[in-house]
Amino acid sequence: MENELADDVVVVGGGVIGLTTAVVLAERGRRVRVWTRDPVERTTSAVAGALWWPYRIEPVARARAWALRSLDVYEELAARPEVTGVRMVEGVLGEADLDGADAWATVRLPGLRATTAEEYAGTGVWARLPLIDMSTHLPWLRERFLAAGGAIEERTVTDLAQVPAPVVVNCTGLGARELVPDASVRPVRGQLVVVENPGIRTWVVSTAPDGQPAYFFPQPGRLLLGGSADEDAWSLEPDPAVAEAIVRRCAALRPEIAGARVLGHRVGLRPTRDAVRLEREPLPDGRVLVHHYGHGGAGITVAWGCAEEAAGLAAASP
Repeated sequence: MENELADDVVVVGGGVIGLTTAVVLAERGRRVRVWTRDPVERTTSAVAGALWWPYRIEPVARARAWALRSLDVYEELAARPEVTGVRMVEGVLGEADLDGADAWATVRLPGLRATTAEEYAGTGVWARLPLIDMSTHLPWLRERFLAAGGAIEERTVTDLAQVPAPVVVNCTGLGARELVPDASVRPVRGQLVVVENPGIRTWVVSTAPDGQPAYFFPQPGRLLLGGSADEDAWSLEPDPAVAEAIVRRCAALRPEIAGARVLGHRVGLRPTRDAVRLEREPLPDGRVLVHHYGHGGAGITVAWGCAEEAAGLAAASP
């Protein structure tokens, strides 16, 4: 470990969890390097929709706290949407009602109200939530990290114990399945269809009559249509049949979607686990390994709250 400072940290993984953690550490004065197998534009995070809302993440109580802290940050970042990629956008949470909403949601999101029949055909809740354009947000995170003195290297890690730093933070997502190894980390495949936006300005998250997810998110210059949630599916190739079904389900919500020109297809593998692993593991040689993975489909929702907790674990005394 020659030429390294006592406060050196290597964050392994360059998705939204790794980058946000690296930003928090660097802005707290640590000397931080991110080792990432892929550029940020090719990580799983780049495929995300990405609406702030806890989705497929445990444990619920901790995830709620992480999400609320992240909401505070996103609300601030939304003051500069063209720079940060974060906007506050109104939309519908379908198949939800205010009576069934958690108390934290009604208190923290005072604008929640029941949808009208014109806004949504079924029972729904109208909300104003952060919607993040990942094509802008991830590069912004990278630049904020570099401005704080951090460094990014494209490197493939095969053994966390061999990373030469006093503190290593494992933000490898699905890669933790082989790297830790942790067989409880599993992929949940998600597919999106990118279309020209026919003038839709609000988002909808719904469940179709067949039980499949249906959602659309207006992003700058495009509309993202979803989705799918295929357990233990590893393929990154877009499935034409799945794409057709996604368009069909979204067009049932907004008919103008049916004629929208398709611009592209995206596939991502959500790194799902029975519960997020966010814990400190002392290594035999006295170094520290912080595990920070298993966020499922809610990595963006909880990123800042989790990052601050991970940074605290990285700084804690043995």
